[in-house]
Order: sequence, then structure tokens, then C-alpha cells
Amino acid sequence: MNAPFHPGPFRSSLPLLDNDVLRTFVAIADTGNFSTAAEAVLRTPSAVSMQIKKLEEQLRTTLFLRDARSVSLTPHGEMLLTYARRMIALSNEAVSRFIMPELSGVVRVGAADDIAERLLPSILKDFAGKFPGIMVDVTVDMSMKLRRRMDEQRLDLALVNYSARSDLAPGEVVYRDKLVWAGAKCGSAHLRDPLPISIWEDGCIWRQVAVDGLEQMKRPYRIAYLSANTMAQRAAVVSDLAIAPFPRSYITDDMVLLGQKEGLPELMTFDVRLLSASQLSIPAKAVAESIRESYLEMQRVAA
Repeated sequence: MNAPFHPGPFRSSLPLLDNDVLRTFVAIADTGNFSTAAEAVLRTPSAVSMQIKKLEEQLRTTLFLRDARSVSLTPHGEMLLTYARRMIALSNEAVSRFIMPELSGVVRVGAADDIAERLLPSILKDFAGKFPGIMVDVTVDMSMKLRRRMDEQRLDLALVNYSARSDLAPGEVVYRDKLVWAGAKCGSAHLRDPLPISIWEDGCIWRQVAVDGLEQMKRPYRIAYLSANTMAQRAAVVSDLAIAPFPRSYITDDMVLLGQKEGLPELMTFDVRLLSASQLSIPAKAVAESIRESYLEMQRVAA
């Protein structure tokens, strides 16, 4: 006969996790830095440290490994991160059902490939946290084809690239960037003859500007990589197999800027423009505003 079960130490209730503390925890995990996370959650670094200390005491475990420059998650921290993201998302969804019930539905967004790769994921990730009831369907294509989709009313919003000299271009300018030549750090592709370049397909304004510039200065070139995918082009550049015309904001530490002293033509300044349908739903307006805010933050950081 089994002995009766006595609750004993199990009688006390489990502590409740504070969503505010979990947001701080997620911010640290995402940034890898207490100070940067403190700015994101609008708290002082000391207040953030205190929150994490109390959370670790509450869970009786260590969540972060700290060194002089950064922090990383322990195995228990990685486990908590999964729960924390789910709890925050569920909380946002529940609250939005009461205070923003009209903000639900599907918004169709188009983006040029370079924007979809570099910027759109972070924009949509932040947006999903604020407006969980809105689903965003993304179409990635060349700017010319996205404009056509807008004309056909197949998209609500589109982020496209235009020459900064296009005074009659539609939409609103949300960001201005410079097209530059990019090569591998310590690379030699720009010294080869003919010059190997990685460019987009016909119809891309960046391709036309790059090719026209090389032909005007009579610099021999060959198209070593032809792709509409910027990730493939980037791989060709960092492998020192070719150089490519990229946005200045796309240049990372494994690349270098190339210019006139390397015998390359000056390229253009271009605008990222937000195109909107004539009749935008409330959810689409919310997405558009989130895009504007993200680009404003980019400008602030770059200044």
C-alpha cells in the first residue's frame, strides 16, 4: 500500500515572472550588452543589473556569463529566453485584443532585395512585438517590378530604390544613401584586368549606373557574377572574386570602399522611397509608420 502524499515543501506557490523584467532579459540577450539593453528598455544600467540579479535569485540559477566587454547566455539562460519570448508575445497579443482590436489583418509589403535582406527583418520583428494582430506578407523583387505590383494594387506598401535626381518619383523619401564600389578587405579583385564585377539583372538602376560609369572611363570589365540576390553578390565580394556596387550602409568590416584612386567611377546617390496604396487600411498605416520610425532611427545612428 502506497504511503499518503504530503505536500511539504511543495505547498508554497511558485514565484511569478514579471514581464517587465523578462523584456529587460530579452534585450540583454539580443544586444549582448547591459548598457545597450538599458538604453533599449529606458532604464539605467544599474537598474538593469538589479533586475537581472533579482531574476537570477528568483530562479536560483545563473542566466548570463559576463566578461569585460560582453555577456552571453548560460544553458539555463537559453532555456529561459525561449519562454520569455513566448510570454512577452502572448502578453502583447492579449493586451492588443482589448486596447487595439481594430489593428488586425494582413498587410502586403514589397521590398527590394537589399532592403529585404538588411533592414526589413528587424523592422518587422519590432513591429510584430507591438502589433501581434497584424500579419505582414512580404514580396521581394526588383524595384521596377515592385512599382508595377503597386500599380496593379497587389501591394499595400513597397520600399523601392530611386535615383536621388528623380524629382518626379512617387512616394516619400524615408532614407538617402550613396552607391559605392565595394571590395574585399585586403583584396585584389579591383586590380584585375578585365575588372570582375558582380551586378544585378537587366532593369536595375544600380547595374546601369555602374556599367555606364565603367564604359565612360573605358575601364575593361567582365560580369563575373550575375544575380538579383545581394547575399550572393556579397559572398562574391568578400571572397575577393569580384567587386560590386553596394549602398554605403551595406559595407561591413570585411569589405572596403573603392573609388577613383583605384580607377573606378563615382556612382550615384539614391533614395529609399516608401510607396503607399491610395487607400490604406489602419493596419497598413501602422506598418508604414513603423517603417518611417525605423529609418529615422537609422539616420540618427548614422549622424
